[in-house]
Amino acid sequence: MKGFRNILYVIDPAVTQETGLARAFSLAENNQATLTLINVIPEEMLDLSLAPGEPSAHEFRDAVTAERRALIESLIAPYIDKADWHIALLTGITFIEVIRAVLRDHHDLVIKTAENPEWSRLLFGSDDMHLMRKCPCPVWLMKPEETTSYRRIVAAVDIDVYQAEPEEQALNDSILDVASSLALSEFAELHLVHAWDAPEAGFVSIWSNDPDKMERHLLEGEYHRHKAGMDRLSHRLRERIGLETHEYLSPRVHMPMGQARKQLPQLVDRLEADLVVMGTVVRTGIPGFIIGNTAEAVLYQLKCSVLALKPQGFVSPVTLT
Repeated sequence: MKGFRNILYVIDPAVTQETGLARAFSLAENNQATLTLINVIPEEMLDLSLAPGEPSAHEFRDAVTAERRALIESLIAPYIDKADWHIALLTGITFIEVIRAVLRDHHDLVIKTAENPEWSRLLFGSDDMHLMRKCPCPVWLMKPEETTSYRRIVAAVDIDVYQAEPEEQALNDSILDVASSLALSEFAELHLVHAWDAPEAGFVSIWSNDPDKMERHLLEGEYHRHKAGMDRLSHRLRERIGLETHEYLSPRVHMPMGQARKQLPQLVDRLEADLVVMGTVVRTGIPGFIIGNTAEAVLYQLKCSVLALKPQGFVSPVTLT
């Protein structure tokens, strides 16, 4: 099962942090991981023209940094004995500095409380979506009002039954490994979801003498192909975590018919899921363009926390220089 060893938690003082910090420290404690608490101060906040007699620019920077460190220390005071932690204060643009920290210090998970800007009904703000698109390691965006424990975790997988790639299989396996590990630690239900579709079935009336029969035939065939793919995925999961653990989790499998961008958010709402673990991938081969239209459309509709994984070999467009 998937474990994290070097976690980066992004602190945004404008958003409620209590439940996010509690979960981050708990995860670090359970995984015996190092936890870095990062806060990025916008450069424009520090580049102020001060009147004569006021503190110098250097003194002002030091004062702002000291105030921010004191705030973070007060936020984490209830958890300081739970994990090995340290604070990193940086200046610049949040998502860029976070990704640079990941590249520099080899973090294997980024956790951030979602911005939830007031001007938008969307859960995720600008920095959040930049991290989803460009951060090379998994990104866990939590709702500002996180529940203290998860009841239902959804693992959303994408199966190409006609041209399955090794990278896709590896990503699906990683999604299930992470979701099952979290379900175990949270004593939560695990739901495996794959939306499938057969758009060609809508055109059978053009060429078939018995369109109803042919449509049923096409739908049944497509369903069974996707069902076989889900069975193979579940079998690999059972082999990795063991029969006893798999039976304890008893993952529920859902295969709604229709476009994933519609079916997945609707199913997540019906299940009242607390977390969706999903992949963010598009088959373009262009470094940095990792969220495809379907995945991004799904993310914009979700009202729960999301843990998004990248495929192997993803290259971030953000660099250290």
